[in-house]
Amino acid sequence: KGTTFEIYLPEIKASSLEKETTDCVIPTGASVTVLVAEDDKMVRDSIKSMLENAGHRVIEATDGLSAIDVFIRHRDEIELLLIDIVMPRKNGRETYEAIRKIHPDITAIFMSGYTADIIQDKKILPEEFHFIQKPIVPDELLERIRSLLGK
Repeated sequence: KGTTFEIYLPEIKASSLEKETTDCVIPTGASVTVLVAEDDKMVRDSIKSMLENAGHRVIEATDGLSAIDVFIRHRDEIELLLIDIVMPRKNGRETYEAIRKIHPDITAIFMSGYTADIIQDKKILPEEFHFIQKPIVPDELLERIRSLLGK
């Protein structure tokens, strides 16, 4: 009716379980206000934490339509869009195109769990768009922001 498994693990002393702590390096540079449009709350919270720890201000949106609404309300503050490509109600590209009608010079970084080659193969975004792969590496994101905005 069933199977029994017995697992034997070696005894480990408590001191070897303590994790080494490393300081997160906060890059120097000017602070920017970023609109993060991401439908997954855990991912959005993680990105918000990364950016705020680096001194940036984050305004959140939960999907494409809310990103457009939030941008309209904060258009004079937002300097960068960080947009998930696959979102409900409007995808990342549709969201970006709607926001560009309001602010043609806005800079955007698109993010996705899909790899860049899949996105290019499916023609989801043209090649000239800035893209970052999920899961996002904090240093990579912060360096990309610095290089795009020159701050």
